[in-house]
Amino acid sequence: MKLDVFYQKCKDHGVKVTTQRLAIYKVVSRSLEHPSADKIFKKVGKSFPGLSFDTVNRTLLTFSDIGLIRLVEGCGDDRRFDPDLDLHHHLRCIKCHKIVDFYHSDYDKIAIPKNIQNGFTVISKKVVLEGICQKCFK
Repeated sequence: MKLDVFYQKCKDHGVKVTTQRLAIYKVVSRSLEHPSADKIFKKVGKSFPGLSFDTVNRTLLTFSDIGLIRLVEGCGDDRRFDPDLDLHHHLRCIKCHKIVDFYHSDYDKIAIPKNIQNGFTVISKKVVLEGICQKCFK
């Protein structure tokens, strides 16, 4: 876990470090499953019974805004969060909504079409593949 990065990013962006925010960051940064705000709320709520879902959700969005975590693209299901800031892509099961990280250098090098370059400044590229995982396929 990168607590030094957590403290520095919070300091750089004027985000006060509280015990609740630290607990939320620890849960999301240790997760390997791209958790939703609800899953994080349930885990952190065991230690902080008075903590509201709204506080957890707003904290996660703040963490995303300051670059501690990333928001994972979704298609109608709950927002999911990703602590892995390295360049990678996602495979998403359309049945159980499991999200799996994968790395593929060809996808990292996808060219930006000229017509998009004229109207946008692209700051990141991510490929999301959707399909059915082996567990759901059976």
